[in-house]
Amino acid sequence: MTTPREALQSAVESWNAGDLEGYLRLYDEEIRLHGYSPEPMGKGEVRGFYEAALAAISPNRLEFHETLWDGDACSIRFTMSGRHEGEWLGVPATGTEVAVAGMTLLHFRGERVIERWSQADLLGFLVQVGAVPAPA
Repeated sequence: MTTPREALQSAVESWNAGDLEGYLRLYDEEIRLHGYSPEPMGKGEVRGFYEAALAAISPNRLEFHETLWDGDACSIRFTMSGRHEGEWLGVPATGTEVAVAGMTLLHFRGERVIERWSQADLLGFLVQVGAVPAPA
């Protein structure tokens, strides 16, 4: 059986290879992802959100800066980066290199994530691509 650490490492490798199916194997069918929409997302909504991200940011690279484990829970500080080459969050492609920082907390059952809490600097993305002005 794969450990949660191994499953997470495999998922990141899949993401960085552009393999969404490989990445999504990390998530249980009953996943609840909090933080990117008003209501928790199920696996179908998670798939749609990540399909849009992979289509818009290319190459889409996920880097973990810190990963802290406590039993079946893991917290991660990460950056997603690449070139904004397609519409994302309502913003047409700009060709701008972007870096979106975030933090996430994963709760595992075996090798699958059953719940995820995430915050990403999506306002920072919108500033980077010129969709909103930078704060004064």
